[in-house]
Amino acid sequence: MMSFLLLTITGCYNRRTPSRFQLKDSTRLTDSMTQAKFDSLSMDQKDSADFAIKHHYSVGFNFIIRGDSIDLIKQQPEEVVSNMTVDSFAVKKGARVAVTDIHMLKSDSVDSVWIQLVTDQYELGWIHESKLLKNVDPDDPISQFISTFSNRHLIFFLIIISFIAVGYIIRKLMRRKSHIVHFNDINSFYPTLLALIVASSATFYATIQNFTPDTWRAFYFHPTLNPFSQPWSIAIFLISVWAMLIVGLATIDDTRHQLKFDDAFWYLCGLGAVCAVDYIVFSISTLYFIGYPLLIAYFWFALRSYFRNSRNVYICGNCGARLHRKGRCPHCGAMNE
Repeated sequence: MMSFLLLTITGCYNRRTPSRFQLKDSTRLTDSMTQAKFDSLSMDQKDSADFAIKHHYSVGFNFIIRGDSIDLIKQQPEEVVSNMTVDSFAVKKGARVAVTDIHMLKSDSVDSVWIQLVTDQYELGWIHESKLLKNVDPDDPISQFISTFSNRHLIFFLIIISFIAVGYIIRKLMRRKSHIVHFNDINSFYPTLLALIVASSATFYATIQNFTPDTWRAFYFHPTLNPFSQPWSIAIFLISVWAMLIVGLATIDDTRHQLKFDDAFWYLCGLGAVCAVDYIVFSISTLYFIGYPLLIAYFWFALRSYFRNSRNVYICGNCGARLHRKGRCPHCGAMNE
């Protein structure tokens, strides 16, 4: 989870080299457009503005090919619908394309929306919007991360790997009687807090998918890590992402001061595995509304485990070591009554 956050942050501040064929979007409009401004536009501009609001992109928007390749048709869409002979050419995976025109063809029974693209080789071609969006990502690193981590095959793969990793690490740590979050935690609330933030963020992410999918789609096409420029739902999610990063760094620092290097390494591996499972379980279960009661139960379990097993409320009278409870000190053997 932490590696994903760091990669996302890095991607956000990695300045892209603008595409050499990037177009100026003279009609790029947002939902914040006032009615007065909208009424002053021409009919074509209104259509373009309405398309940009509903589809979240317009002329001048840049995509990158995600699939193996896409085929662009050189002729006009009307010729395709009329079953005339047309030529096409392929654009390979990883290529960047820009939207140069949008054409609505109501007589097309397959898809009435046609998109004209220009490649980095200055070749122009048309494609159905439905086919285009299945094979491209917005040319933005955050959008590409979102697309990658939304891939169903990747999710199933991560589920299997995460559960195997968690089982292996917990078994290894239990055998060594090492520290592990929720069971034999260190004297710090940061690890428990990090796990709870990850679970809550995953639940809230799935909630956005369930109830305001168009808000998430708008964020996907125009991503940012600035929560103050987004609708409240996306803002809360972004704040939780920043909270994960801050608490994660605090966890690493606290663990480093409390444990030896090898113990700290295995403890953080176990914590990472638990957070990965939290993310997968809660993001998927919430889509079926099971995640909400599960999250309440997880909060109860995590907080109860921390306050019962993790806090050191006593100090050994002989060596000064922190103790969970009265009795024989595990460090020096002295009896504390």
